[in-house]
Amino acid sequence: MAKKKKNEAEIKAVTVNELKKEMLSLPHAELVEICLRLAKFKKENKELLSYLLFDASYPETYLDQVKAYIDAEFENLGTTHAYLAKKTIRKILRITNKHIRFTQSKTAEIELLLHFSKRLRRAGDLLKSSVQLGNLYFQQLRKIEKAIDAQHEDLQYDYRRELELLAKV
Repeated sequence: MAKKKKNEAEIKAVTVNELKKEMLSLPHAELVEICLRLAKFKKENKELLSYLLFDASYPETYLDQVKAYIDAEFENLGTTHAYLAKKTIRKILRITNKHIRFTQSKTAEIELLLHFSKRLRRAGDLLKSSVQLGNLYFQQLRKIEKAIDAQHEDLQYDYRRELELLAKV
């Protein structure tokens, strides 16, 4: 592998604060064009923009859609090949985490991870026979625990009860 020369110019991204200042100075039409160009550039950008424009106003409906996706993927989960099942479960978790990032809500994180963990627990034999899936399961329970700690006390109680049920393996 060739080393970089010291005099080569590197393109560095500016800070979010600098981006914000520049965006505030742009005319509305130009800002819309930039957003559309950004949406065309990468699929995840388009998905985030879709969420912000169409789904952010209805968080319960959005969570129900993501839960329905999780359910559908677990229904199609083939348990004959452990390798493919693990790969599919990791894919479901990756997409679930993407939707959690979109919402930027601890409540949504708890709801979706609890739902994912419940569905994973129903996989029963697969969860018990695979050390990797067992580790993944307990890692999600720890993430849920951390998110619950950030909630109001009233909500903590309800979520902790659900978490305790999931922790009993």
